[in-house]
Amino acid sequence: MNGFLLLIPFLMIRFGLLSLLNKEGVKRAAFFAPLLGKEKVAYWFYQISNILFFVYLIFLKITIGSYWFYAGFVTFGIGVLLCIASVLNFAKPAENGINLNGLYRFSRNPMYLAYFIYFLSCVMLTQSLVLLAILMVFQISAHWIILSEERWCIKKFGGEYTNYMHEVRRYI
Repeated sequence: MNGFLLLIPFLMIRFGLLSLLNKEGVKRAAFFAPLLGKEKVAYWFYQISNILFFVYLIFLKITIGSYWFYAGFVTFGIGVLLCIASVLNFAKPAENGINLNGLYRFSRNPMYLAYFIYFLSCVMLTQSLVLLAILMVFQISAHWIILSEERWCIKKFGGEYTNYMHEVRRYI
């Protein structure tokens, strides 16, 4: 089975489900906070690694029957569930604009975390070290994007967001 098929649920959740729940949510999810210095470089690594991940999966096959397949299949299921939950939570922020419901009570970045787990399952199911390297570049660059988002949120929401940062971890 072609590895690109693994992306169908992701695309349906990330774009289809979010669009059904909140058209403005799609715009918010695509928004990047203003970037400074090294964050601009990280942004390009983030975008390129995204493209490479999607394109490279076209050339990979899912390896069925190995330990990695079964572990990847379970991880895939967890990734799908986390993506659905994080999109559901993201679609309905509080009136002030800060997401504090659902997974956002435990992680300030559950969508990024869900994406990582989902993409990690793709690595496990295809058993590709190249895809793993692309995922690592994606995740490291995503961290820099998250730092810029946090700075933007502090500027936009002030003390309320700072308090949230003290109560809820960045990842898990």
